[in-house]
Amino acid sequence: MKLLMVSGDRSILQGKRGAFWYTLQELRKHFDRIDILCPRATDVVTNGNNHHHPAAIAGGGEVHFHPCPLGLWYQSHWIVKQGKTLFREHHHDVMTVHEYPPFYNGRGALRLHRATGIPFVLEVHHVVGIPAPASFAERLGRWLSRWVLPRHARAAAAVRVVNTAMRDLLCSWGIPAEKVQIVSSFYLDRELLAKDVRPPISYDVSFCGRLVPNKQLALLIEAIADMPEIRLLVVGDGPERARCEALARKLSMQERATFLGWMPSAEAVIAAVQTARIFVMNSSSEGGPRSALEAMGCGMPVVATPVGIMPEIIEDGVNGVFTDGSKGDLRRKITRLLQDEALRNRLGAEARKVLDRFDRVRLIRQYADFLQSIARHS
Repeated sequence: MKLLMVSGDRSILQGKRGAFWYTLQELRKHFDRIDILCPRATDVVTNGNNHHHPAAIAGGGEVHFHPCPLGLWYQSHWIVKQGKTLFREHHHDVMTVHEYPPFYNGRGALRLHRATGIPFVLEVHHVVGIPAPASFAERLGRWLSRWVLPRHARAAAAVRVVNTAMRDLLCSWGIPAEKVQIVSSFYLDRELLAKDVRPPISYDVSFCGRLVPNKQLALLIEAIADMPEIRLLVVGDGPERARCEALARKLSMQERATFLGWMPSAEAVIAAVQTARIFVMNSSSEGGPRSALEAMGCGMPVVATPVGIMPEIIEDGVNGVFTDGSKGDLRRKITRLLQDEALRNRLGAEARKVLDRFDRVRLIRQYADFLQSIARHS
């Protein structure tokens, strides 16, 4: 069976072994061929002299990338043009489309579906600005999503969401409940996360994620700025990094806040995150967050806002701690955990059980089965 994937993720073309890379390593076992239409990679990562810009992933079913040669304004047209060419050559059985503002994936896929008849799944992992927008752009994206997603969903064979809150939201927007299916994307690597050996503790709080407004890293920095004993580790990169580093310097935290930036592998990320006593993710909106689930899988005590999948996973005070994301509440929850080692150990032990729910091999097999069922029944 052959899969056509329309995605905005170009991380592999940038030489990054992130979540998408690890997902494809497992997903390709279930398909004879996967073709991925994505935007061009504008910032290719280099590691020493290794300039990595792959066109395909070898082994298992073939995975081929087809990046748009021009900017995002051309992306919808590229999806149609290149998609029709690929479909004529390979006759894909099903298409899956990762949808989010500005909806160039959905617009292109809708036209491609009409031209070829290939059944497609609309994937909505997260609606920006839900439950709370972190910027004007997120507020606008939330408003547009309310009107665009139901229209695109009408032509889709199914809509994939990854948590109950997103299913309920889309149904409230008029998408038929029978069309919306929860198929998890939080693939946790038990072999990696459940290792008994941990690196030495060098920090008090770790934070990991793409540095964008909804992650609210600046708020976390402000919350712990007047707690001089706390050391912060930040793993990740993004448009907010420069502002957050400047804020740390302004608040005289440059000696106890470390920004590692992007790291080359999941192994490196997990090893870094575990050098802290607790993990904090105070996002204003999320689909996951995956990084919090990974920290829980490592047995770390986690402080998180009740967004995305977190309300379905964390039982407050049992396997994690909820925060409302305000500076005062962050200070209280962080202080409480750092002062109580027994509580940290108890929360961490319970948090590890998340691995049983989100085993990567099992969940990716379920995802593949879901896509293949769409192909068979369309």
